[in-house]
Amino acid sequence: MATSLADFAEQINPRTLAEIRRSNFRQATRVHGSFLAAAEKRILVWMAERMPSWVNSDHLTVIGFAAQIAAGVCYALAASDRRMLLAAILCLAVNWFGDSLDGTLARVRQRQRPRYGFYVDHIIDSIGAVAMMGGLALSGYMHPVLAIGLLIAFLLLAITIIRYWHAIHWSLR
Repeated sequence: MATSLADFAEQINPRTLAEIRRSNFRQATRVHGSFLAAAEKRILVWMAERMPSWVNSDHLTVIGFAAQIAAGVCYALAASDRRMLLAAILCLAVNWFGDSLDGTLARVRQRQRPRYGFYVDHIIDSIGAVAMMGGLALSGYMHPVLAIGLLIAFLLLAITIIRYWHAIHWSLR
């Protein structure tokens, strides 16, 4: 009986796991395909280069996470006060700042933690998605079934990505 995805891969095709074990851990290729990607990257690097030295990527991760939770709360509160939708937009902007800049800051300062950062980022994004979709479901601006469906789709993708990462990470040890 297989005890991990790596063992499962070995049972299906022994060469697959052997190939994974021969290779070293490689950085994931970051692909930004939007028409704003180049400008966003320049802005993020510019901000990271000017970030105070006492701020590190973990601080930015916490800021982004708190803003994502706050956005969900704002969406839920929008059921009784439409102005909370404007507050949600502000929270999403702060979330972009923290979530986008944390990895850029680590790369600019050469303090990457690829395995830790990847895992934490996906877990935090998943928890934040629950808060945001929950808030939208409670807001009355989105049908709860649609919010739940979008949340399920997002979490299924996140699980797939994390399981794939887990299989590669542990097979290289």
